Amino acid sequence: MVAIVTMCFIFAMISFVTNMAAPFGNIWGNQYPWSKMAGNLMNFLAYLCMGIPAGKMLLKIGYKNTTLVALATGFVGIVIQWISSKVGGGSAIYVYLLGAFVCGFCVCMLNTVVNPMLNILGGGGNKGNQYIQIGGTLNSLTGTLTPLLVGALIGTVTASTSMSDVAPLLFIAMGVFAVAFVIISLVKIPEPAKERNATVYEHSAWNFRHFVLGAIAIFFYVGIEIGIPSQVNFYLADATGKGAFPAGFAGAAAIGGAIAAIYWLLMMVGRLCSTFISGKVSTRAQMITVSSVAILLVLIAILIPKSVTINMPGYSAADGFRMFQVPLSCLFLVLCGLCTSLMWGAIFNLAVEGLGKYTEAASGIFMMLVVGGGIMPFIQDFIAKGAGYMNSYWLVIAMLCYLLYYALIGCKNVNKDIPVD
Repeated sequence: MVAIVTMCFIFAMISFVTNMAAPFGNIWGNQYPWSKMAGNLMNFLAYLCMGIPAGKMLLKIGYKNTTLVALATGFVGIVIQWISSKVGGGSAIYVYLLGAFVCGFCVCMLNTVVNPMLNILGGGGNKGNQYIQIGGTLNSLTGTLTPLLVGALIGTVTASTSMSDVAPLLFIAMGVFAVAFVIISLVKIPEPAKERNATVYEHSAWNFRHFVLGAIAIFFYVGIEIGIPSQVNFYLADATGKGAFPAGFAGAAAIGGAIAAIYWLLMMVGRLCSTFISGKVSTRAQMITVSSVAILLVLIAILIPKSVTINMPGYSAADGFRMFQVPLSCLFLVLCGLCTSLMWGAIFNLAVEGLGKYTEAASGIFMMLVVGGGIMPFIQDFIAKGAGYMNSYWLVIAMLCYLLYYALIGCKNVNKDIPVD
């Protein structure tokens, strides 16, 4: 139980660090238009570099030591981002991007630890998925709070808005990493890789078709998870008149952050619900359902005219929390949080099912493909700049179609002849 609680806490930290990138992008994007998704890209690019090494770290130094290295790395990354607020001139953006890249190493290592560990503690199968969803619930809670806090600290993005405005959040992050390091150092965590005492295997995770297709699925999934709320945030925060509000609308960034937070809140609700049903409903059935519903929701959002509006809860410095009139499309997009909430745990659970002794190495490869969370939203943002915010969601629909294919066909293990004990 102590190990489960510890892993769930780590799951929460992952989201806290990751979800600072998009709202921070509103700050840098005002001065450097090309940099709006650059921090997010650097954060996820680190997965590409660190994924496989992180899997090897699990085998060599174990789950606990890998976690401690990750927490120390995350502390350094946050400090570098804070330093960017003190650096003058054009070099500040590059200091920030370096900090985002270092934080990417941290969350990659933490993800490499927490997913297989929760799956193992649950014994794999539906129970393993249930434990991952429990951790995911806390992950979504911090994901809800982060853009909300950043939006509240910024208010309206102006030419004078800088990283110093969100310094309190960075100090909180430093404190969380420091406290977590002390806690993890005192907690006993199971070390299944060390217990097997094996380093050379005849096959590898790459020999399992369902794992390879699952790794591709996670590449697209993280792009979907990050891309949907990020573009909603940018759409609402755009004060140039191209977004949801008229040019110069006061408090647009805060409203965008608050409504994007609803997406993460719904992810938390979805994962909480999944913790109760995952022990009874198969992971594959859940994945088929949420993929289909998400495709429908995004399609409706694209087709609804901007002029059709609805009142949704938001935040402004002048009025605090109240209802704001926003395009109806935003509602359908944030509702996707209920669908994406189940996908991470479901894909990981389906992809590593039956891998046995190859699970640790597979987790590292899996994390490498999380780079999709940087690449695909970056591509989506490029499309948004040229074709408009809503048209960029056609890319999301294409990725969701692949996830539906994986749930229907690709997740089946056709390599059961490979020994995994």
